[in-house]
Amino acid sequence: MEIRRITRVEAVQDAGHLFDRFPLPEATERFLADGRHHLLIAYADDVPAGMVTGVEMTHPDKGTEMFLYELGVDELFRGRGVARALVSALADLARERNCYGMWVITDEDNAAARMTYSRAGGALEDKQVVFVWTFDGG
Repeated sequence: MEIRRITRVEAVQDAGHLFDRFPLPEATERFLADGRHHLLIAYADDVPAGMVTGVEMTHPDKGTEMFLYELGVDELFRGRGVARALVSALADLARERNCYGMWVITDEDNAAARMTYSRAGGALEDKQVVFVWTFDGG
């Protein structure tokens, strides 16, 4: 398995099956154009097997942290350590970029994600609550 940092729209489209929905060309270009946005794809014999996206977030009194935005692994490659390798690679990138930490949100009943993040060195935060706003046009 090889993990590559992606900078070309074509590579994202070639791995479109790894995302929740097929990547939108304009949104993909915008994502890749921002140096604080990161997309890593794991390849098995040049076949896209999994992906992870991360976004650097900076706050005046905290510095910069990495938000693990999304993780996806093709069904054929699940259970082979692809997800853990991608999360670890993003954590390594966060360290290289001088982030003080990395965080992710997942559903409470998503056992596979919880196991992956735990095995990749993540620690569960107690007593956290998430609020969301949903806007039209997104």
